[in-house]
Amino acid sequence: MTLNTFNLPDVGEGLTEAEIVSWKVKPGDTVAVNDVICEIETAKSIVELPSPFAGTVSELLVPEGVTIDVGTAIISVSDAVAGDPTPADAPATTAPVQPLYGKLSAAESSDAAAPDAGASGGQPTAGPLVGSGPKADAVKRRPRKAPAVQAQPTQTQPSLAPPVTAQAAAPSSNAAQASAAQGSVASVPASPTAAEDTRPTLGGTITGLVNRVLAKPPVRKIARDLGIDLADVVATGLRGEVTREDLVSYQSQRDAELDKADGFWGKAGKPQDQRVETIPVKGVRKATAKAMVESAFAAPHVSIFVDVDASRTMEFVKRLKASRDFDGIRVSPLLILAKAVIWAAARNPSVNATWVDRPEKDSAEIHVKHYMNLGIAAATPRGLMVPNIKDAQDLSLKELALALNDLATTARAGKTQPAQMQGGTLTVTNIGALGIDTGTPIINPGEVAIVAFGTIKQKPWVLDGEVIPRWITTLGGSFDHRVVDGDLSARFMADVAAILEEPALLLD
Repeated sequence: MTLNTFNLPDVGEGLTEAEIVSWKVKPGDTVAVNDVICEIETAKSIVELPSPFAGTVSELLVPEGVTIDVGTAIISVSDAVAGDPTPADAPATTAPVQPLYGKLSAAESSDAAAPDAGASGGQPTAGPLVGSGPKADAVKRRPRKAPAVQAQPTQTQPSLAPPVTAQAAAPSSNAAQASAAQGSVASVPASPTAAEDTRPTLGGTITGLVNRVLAKPPVRKIARDLGIDLADVVATGLRGEVTREDLVSYQSQRDAELDKADGFWGKAGKPQDQRVETIPVKGVRKATAKAMVESAFAAPHVSIFVDVDASRTMEFVKRLKASRDFDGIRVSPLLILAKAVIWAAARNPSVNATWVDRPEKDSAEIHVKHYMNLGIAAATPRGLMVPNIKDAQDLSLKELALALNDLATTARAGKTQPAQMQGGTLTVTNIGALGIDTGTPIINPGEVAIVAFGTIKQKPWVLDGEVIPRWITTLGGSFDHRVVDGDLSARFMADVAAILEEPALLLD
């Protein structure tokens, strides 16, 4: 019997430690290669860890909730599986950590996916894992649930016979067979809350009940990620279907119910340790705190603000929502701001850059990026995250809208992967979603600019000498003054404001 020990790997670039959030297996369970054995929380995201071995779980070496260093043994797996004899004198081995989570070429991935036919018992060898490390959600076909069928106790189910076409079937014999087949299955009366489902089968027809909650596949995926039962959501779609907005409303109401302050305050006279709650700083909060301190004290911040008449942006968003090309896609003013930031950065390239110190040369460099990995600050249940959209400058308006939707959904579900958090070049934070006018955001480390998008609301505005109500927002920008001078920051913010005031400029 061979006892394999799996050490905590580096699932991201430069990961030094992680916390075991939950185990998905227990001692005695049988696992196959790539079965998820646990969830770990790094400084950036929660990652599912797949098993590099097939066999029986011998021992969980680290309990849940404990933070450990990369390279620490976390689980031991015996290759002795019931009904699968293994040599008794096989030496114990330790899982090679680095090759498991390196990047695989297409050929290597193909080889890793196929088990070694010559291996003992047909078990795959502990080579590179298929889909190891942070994995994207796989596209899977949902299994069809069989309708509820209640057989009559006095009759037996007929044997399944090959299907007979209508042309070849004899009327008299077919009628008898259909009667016998249908007599073996009890019909279920339909109810007002469910629709009758009649499906042809080899032995006859089954009549059952099927839940008919209407929703598009992307909406169903969001519901699954958030743990929402679609049957509990009030549908407001034109055809009675559940929409994304319905899910957002339901989630907000659910969060509000959890945030009730009843019972929060401690009682007077109680010991101090019962009146003060201690929260360990770890994971995302620890990484965010460290990054913000380094950014605030390393980069000299300068902030500027500008009020913008976004009335035409609101009209443009309204037209996009009614457009058939954007059917089923959530569109908001943030989409136009994102496009405006990309457009303005192309006209003012130094805002899309990085300051790099060279202490060995007693000098520094400015690296101007000729691509845009647009970061979107997102408040999640695990804390502040800034995933970014890779090469956002190459995306059409529709593709950018889809990317924003996917980024927000993934972040809210806590499934943002480390690769999505790395390599950002410029960040947008949408504080207006919380009803805030503007703010002075801290620059994301490794970048030199960040734009805060305030709430859009109607205010009195002077236009052509008349005071009229217009949709007004306030933009706030923070810049690293080592790279971005006052003149450059002002021109960049003016260009962003110009797009919000007249989105048609994007067509130039």
